[in-house]
Amino acid sequence: MKGLGKSRRTSRMVTVGLCVAALAAAASAPAAADRAERPRPHWQLKDSGTDIRFRGLSAVGRDTAWVAGSKGTVLRTTDGGARWRNVSPPDAADLEFRDIEAFDARRAVVLAIGEGETSRVFRTEDGGAIWTESFRNTDPKAFYDCLTFFDPRHGLAMSDPVDGKFRILSTSDGGRSWKELPNEGMPAAQEGEAGFAASGQCLVASGSHDVWLATGGGARARVLHSGDRGLTWQAAESPIPAGDPARGVFAVAFRDRTHGLAVGGDYRADQASPRAAAVTRDGGRTWTPSAEPPPAYRSGVTWLPHSRSTALAVGPTGTDLTTDGGRTWRTVDTGSYDTVDCAADFGCWAAGEKGRVARLER
Repeated sequence: MKGLGKSRRTSRMVTVGLCVAALAAAASAPAAADRAERPRPHWQLKDSGTDIRFRGLSAVGRDTAWVAGSKGTVLRTTDGGARWRNVSPPDAADLEFRDIEAFDARRAVVLAIGEGETSRVFRTEDGGAIWTESFRNTDPKAFYDCLTFFDPRHGLAMSDPVDGKFRILSTSDGGRSWKELPNEGMPAAQEGEAGFAASGQCLVASGSHDVWLATGGGARARVLHSGDRGLTWQAAESPIPAGDPARGVFAVAFRDRTHGLAVGGDYRADQASPRAAAVTRDGGRTWTPSAEPPPAYRSGVTWLPHSRSTALAVGPTGTDLTTDGGRTWRTVDTGSYDTVDCAADFGCWAAGEKGRVARLER
């Protein structure tokens, strides 16, 4: 059995390597003849059966994924998107789900955003048949935007600043219970600074202790980093423009505790988004603007699994690919998506407006 397991892992790695190579080739192939000769990686739309906007997405694998969106909607597929089951929590139609973190086909935690009691967290252990509300915000000044998990037990959720500092919740039992962390280690927020609940990627973890928080709206767009699961934070300015409630860093992604990507811009369709991407190679202490950023606002970003240099960014006007670790980006699809996520088996998914859900195919 050990030999069989190794063979399967080797086969998976070969497949992943071929996909990464094909994506790189697709980004650089200018001729239609070249595309005709070999399959080109592309998003394949899956019929979700709804027109809900999905900003929450969790890729478990090529077969299994969860999406969460407006009107308290949660859908799950276990057959690669051929069928989607509505597993929404009961009596949640008035809620806006903007983030979901799934551990497998049965266990997931979903976040509803909003002021006061509209910010809530629900958890399921049976594929969505039963949901338990594990947190309801009672502070009218708090507005929760995103959540993330280090592992199936330990996770964090973040709120826009309350009394001048971002607020952090912590769980150590898989989202069954939450406690507010002390804010002595959180730097002061800028005037007007907040997170963006646009893709579930304004708070992301990598490894067992590192987590990053993306901001906008203030004079400078910043990325805050904690190396101790949210107890203490250091803030770094990013080159992505801010200075307006509609501008800033909307999403970050880290392939390890050192190498990260940030995307954002101005979400208003009539506003340009120059310098919409940035790169860090020191864990977020410093950020460098991409030499060739995406051409417009991007709300979601993810590294391709098992790759040191390839990533995808998505937004309402398209999908961009980088094969050099975020230095340059090239548009590879013009479909509208809000969020993107990849699983270890190269199950990459995107979701967005009008019920759009897609899986990356080659």
